[in-house]
Amino acid sequence: MEAISDSSQTDRPIAEAIDSARDGNTQTLGKLLQLYRNYLSVLATTQLGRQLRRRMSTSDLVQETMLAAHRDFGDFRGGSEGELLAWLRQILSNCLSHAVQKNIHAKKRDMRREVAIDFVAKNLDNSVTPMCNLLPDNAATPSQIVGRRELAAELSSQLAKLKPSYRDVIVYRNLQGLSFEEVADRMEIKSGAARMLWTRAMAKFKEVCDLSDSGDRR
Repeated sequence: MEAISDSSQTDRPIAEAIDSARDGNTQTLGKLLQLYRNYLSVLATTQLGRQLRRRMSTSDLVQETMLAAHRDFGDFRGGSEGELLAWLRQILSNCLSHAVQKNIHAKKRDMRREVAIDFVAKNLDNSVTPMCNLLPDNAATPSQIVGRRELAAELSSQLAKLKPSYRDVIVYRNLQGLSFEEVADRMEIKSGAARMLWTRAMAKFKEVCDLSDSGDRR
């Protein structure tokens, strides 16, 4: 089969890409994993508290996860996108746990919150209603989107179009449900600034978000 591309988002091409990667096609494997870089980045953003952000960037954590997934793909036994996402979450969780162990000076409160990635990841995948509130009015319906790709992964790709500060404030406020005071603490800004940043970020997201039911991402 041809190597999977960004426009190959339906269930069948994903399953075919998994089979091809399992047969040893490293090019397909690389492109398959790349589809979920933004998803992993959103998950990592929700979990890296202030203490760890000073020692490890989101991009570093995601890169470590991608390398581990590429190296250990032979251990993956699933065949669907949902199973692949669960496997990638577990790898991200492992990489995060190792990062916490290396940074023993991090506050225990932050460490407890940051190692709970499985809980946050489950919420990100299953909290369809709050995530759908991010969608522009003319976007595809949730059922249409889920029918061709996991909603959480798709919205993560859309969030990645924003600059980091916009993406982070939406993740903290809309996906984690943090108060503006808590968002401000995470981002090390004032509460009023966090509220203004969120308002601008939501407006920009609805402007750039492009979700269609055609199976293609424009």
